[in-house]
Amino acid sequence: MQQNMVVTRRECPARRVPSGEPAIIPEGQFITINQTLGGNFTVTWQGNMLRIDGSDADAIGQEVELPEFEDDGSGRINEEQVWAALDSIFDPEIPISLVSLGLVYGVEINQDSGRVDVRMTLTAPGCGMGPVLVSDVEYRTAKVPNVKSVQVELVFDPPWSKDMMSEEAQLEAGLFF
Repeated sequence: MQQNMVVTRRECPARRVPSGEPAIIPEGQFITINQTLGGNFTVTWQGNMLRIDGSDADAIGQEVELPEFEDDGSGRINEEQVWAALDSIFDPEIPISLVSLGLVYGVEINQDSGRVDVRMTLTAPGCGMGPVLVSDVEYRTAKVPNVKSVQVELVFDPPWSKDMMSEEAQLEAGLFF
């Protein structure tokens, strides 16, 4: 994506990347939008990389397009829709989805209770964006019809490595030779 400079229209909450530390960007500030994938925004402001949640898109004059899922009327959770929801969440530093990065280790669906369990990891155990990404997974997965609850388990065994990325993700990141 081409970088885009905008001015904040109101005070805007954000999180520093990669620490996850909360920050506030005041109204009237020039920011550069670096990434708009997955309904969230990665921006640069005063030399800092920040992530702005899609719910605050109006503060930077943007609109968010999130995936919408149709209920097929069966009363069941569609596993393909769950994976599509997960694939719509992007790493704030790398413009690649969590699924393509290989960060989602597994999904279990309990149709009786409407619960989805997601096992995932992070690129680094100390990643400060971990809680933000877990929240994104919970929120997006809950948008799938018939999902009543989402439980995310962060695991670090096996540890993540670039070999877990899809070939397409490795090509996009310049890691596939």
